Amino acid sequence: MRKIFSTIIILLSFLSNNIAQSSVMHLKPELKIEGAVEPFMANLNLISDVNGILTYKFELISDREAVPGAITITWDVPVINISTLWKSNSSYQKFLYPNWSSNAKITSRTTNNAPVMSLVSYDDENQLTFACSDALNTITLSAGLREEDATFACEIKLFREKTSPLKSYTTYIRLDTREIHFSECLQDVSDWWEEFPDCKPVAVPEQAKLPMYSSWYSFHQNLVVEDLLEQCRLAKRLGYETIIIDDGWQTLDSNRGYSFTGDWKPERIPNMKEFVQKVHDIGMKFMLWYSVPYIGDKAENFKKFEGKYLTYWGGEWGGSYTLDPRYPDVREFLISTYENAVKEWNLDGFKLDFVDEFIAYDDTELTIDNGRDYASVNEAVDRLLTDITSSLHKLNPDILIEFRQSYIGPLMRKYGNMFRAGDCPDSYIFNRIRTTDLKLTSGNTAVHSDMLMWNKDEPVESAALQMLNVMFSVPQLSVKISELSADHYKMVEFLTKYWLDNREVLLSSQFIPYGASLGYPLLSAQSEGKIIFGLYSDRVINLDEFYSEINILNGKMTGSVVLNIAKDLGNVSINVYNCLGDLQLSYSDRLNKGLEEIKVPVAGIIKIKKR
Repeated sequence: MRKIFSTIIILLSFLSNNIAQSSVMHLKPELKIEGAVEPFMANLNLISDVNGILTYKFELISDREAVPGAITITWDVPVINISTLWKSNSSYQKFLYPNWSSNAKITSRTTNNAPVMSLVSYDDENQLTFACSDALNTITLSAGLREEDATFACEIKLFREKTSPLKSYTTYIRLDTREIHFSECLQDVSDWWEEFPDCKPVAVPEQAKLPMYSSWYSFHQNLVVEDLLEQCRLAKRLGYETIIIDDGWQTLDSNRGYSFTGDWKPERIPNMKEFVQKVHDIGMKFMLWYSVPYIGDKAENFKKFEGKYLTYWGGEWGGSYTLDPRYPDVREFLISTYENAVKEWNLDGFKLDFVDEFIAYDDTELTIDNGRDYASVNEAVDRLLTDITSSLHKLNPDILIEFRQSYIGPLMRKYGNMFRAGDCPDSYIFNRIRTTDLKLTSGNTAVHSDMLMWNKDEPVESAALQMLNVMFSVPQLSVKISELSADHYKMVEFLTKYWLDNREVLLSSQFIPYGASLGYPLLSAQSEGKIIFGLYSDRVINLDEFYSEINILNGKMTGSVVLNIAKDLGNVSINVYNCLGDLQLSYSDRLNKGLEEIKVPVAGIIKIKKR
C-alpha cells in the first residue's frame, strides 16, 4: 500500500453552538495530527468542553481495509509551575524529562500500564492530565520538555506497533486542565474509563479486601506442606484470611526459571486437593500462582503447541516459549487448566502472572491464517482473559484473581479484582509509592502491597516501617511467622489489628497523596469524620478542618510530629503508642490555632479524639 505522509493541522473552534462551554478560563491547546493517513480519512473533533475538561473524538475511516501508518496527535504546553510527570509506571522517578528521553513516555496496551499522564505542580496541583480511551491497542503517550522553548511536547502515538488491517478506528482523548489536586483528576479518569462498555470492572468480593499471606519471599520455590500449614495457622490468628501459593508447586526444579513450566502438575505438592482442604479447615482461602503464557522447553506440553508460540525466552534460569493466544486451542488449554484446578482442588482464586508477555513481535504475522481466529494479539488477549474470567465466575462468583504491576490498566479491571504492587522486596519506600500510584487509577479494585519481608535481625521499629508504609493498601505478608522474634510478632499483631479496625477508612475513596515529586511523604484517607495520616518524612501536617478523630502513623525514623492547625480544635484526648501497641503517653490537651508538636516513638501511632 502506497502511503502518503502528510501533516493535518486541525484548528478547533471553541465557539461552536453544539459544545458546552466552560465558565472558567483554561488551557485550550491546538491539536495536530501528524503521520500517514491515506487511504483513511482522519477526523479530530472537540465534542465536550465543560469546566476545564476537554474531550476529543479521533476517527479513522476508509472504504477498504488497510494497515494504518503511524499517526501522532501532538500539542504543546508551556512549562509553568510544573515539577512532576506522573505516569502509571514511573514509580519513584516522577521527574521532568527532555522530549528525546524514553522516560518521558509510557506505552500501554491491554495488559500493560494505563494510557494516562499528569503534569503536576510542586504543591500537587494538576496542570494537565491527559488520557486515551483505547486501552486495548498499543499506544504511546509522552510529555517531554523541549529545551529550546521550555515547553512540553505532548504526544499520543497510534499504530507504532504492527497492526492488522482495518476499515475504521475510534478513540477518545481527555484533557483535564482543572486547577485541583492531581489525584482527583486521575481518579476521575478511572471513572471515565468505566463509562466505556469494554472497560466495565468486575465485582470485587470482600475477601479481596482482607490481608493475605504469600509463600513467595518466605519460601520461594522450596515449598513444604507442613511448614506452609504452620504459617497458615499463625497467619489466620493474626487476621490474614487467604494464602497465595506462589511459584514452585508445579515443578521440582528450583532454579526460578520456567523450563519445566506449562504442564501444571503439582509435582512438589502431589496431594494438592488434600492440602487445599487443610487450609480451608484452618479457615483460610487458597489461591494458586500460574505463569499464564509460558510453556517451558522441557515441559511435556511443549510439542503439543509447537508452531503456536509468539517468541522464545532463553533467560539465565532456563528457556520457555510464549503461547500465541490467537489460536483457539491455546485459549482452551489455558481456560480449562484453571477451570479444572477449581473443580479438582477447590481453589478460591488465582495469581495470574506474566500476562504482559503476550506481545506482537516484529516477525509476528498479523493475519487470520494457519488456525488462528484472531489477527491481533491484543484482541486475542482480551478474548482469552475475558473468557477466563467468565468461566471462573460461573464456577465461583467470588473467585479471586490477582494481577501485579504493570498489568494494571483499565481493561485489566474487567478481568481481575486485585492489583498488587510490583516486586520491591524489603523496600518499604517503593512499596508505598507503588501502592499509591495503583490506588489513583484502580477505582474500587482492591490494591495490595507487594509481599512484606524483612531481615529477622532488623530492629523492630525498622521492620514496622514495612507495614506502616503500605497501610493504605491491603497488606500481603511473606515472612515465616513461626520464626519471628517475640517483638516482631507483637508488632505484626498490633499493626495488623490496627489495619483491620480501620480498614474502612484506610481503603476509603477519600484518599489523598501529598508530595508526588518527593515520593509521597504524606498520605491521608478519611471517612465519616475520621482521618488517618501516614507521615513518612519530617513534614508538617496541615489541619484545615475539624475531625472527630485524627490518627497519625509515624512511618519515619524521627520521634515527633508537627501539626499546623488552621483553627482551634478545642479539648482533645491524645494517646501515643509504640509499634508494639504499648501505650506510651496518654493526656488531655487543648489544640489551638498554630503549630503543635507531639512526641511519638519511631514507627508509633498517635490517636487524637475530640473530648
